[in-house]
Amino acid sequence: MLTKNLNKQDKANEMLPLNQLTVLGLQHVLAMYAGAVAVPLVIGGAVGLTPEQLALLVAADLFTCGLATLIQALGIGPYIGIKLPAILGCTFAAVGPLIIIGKI
Repeated sequence: MLTKNLNKQDKANEMLPLNQLTVLGLQHVLAMYAGAVAVPLVIGGAVGLTPEQLALLVAADLFTCGLATLIQALGIGPYIGIKLPAILGCTFAAVGPLIIIGKI
């Protein structure tokens, strides 16, 4: 009984075909992009930024999200980064205080 289970291949470690990888990767990027862009749009709209300032805020947000994702995925040395494909983004926890600070 035990030998039958050992010979069975685990589907979790199986490599998907390229067409499925492409579609799932695109879905992952679009979900990350929507979450990362929403926070600067809310903050910029509430504070009254110009379209140019809002574009700069979104670009800075996407750059820092990408940099943090690379650090987590690739790691720096043995202690920094989880070395897994985790996408980091923004949080809505700071939206309220940032809007208040921006209106002062």
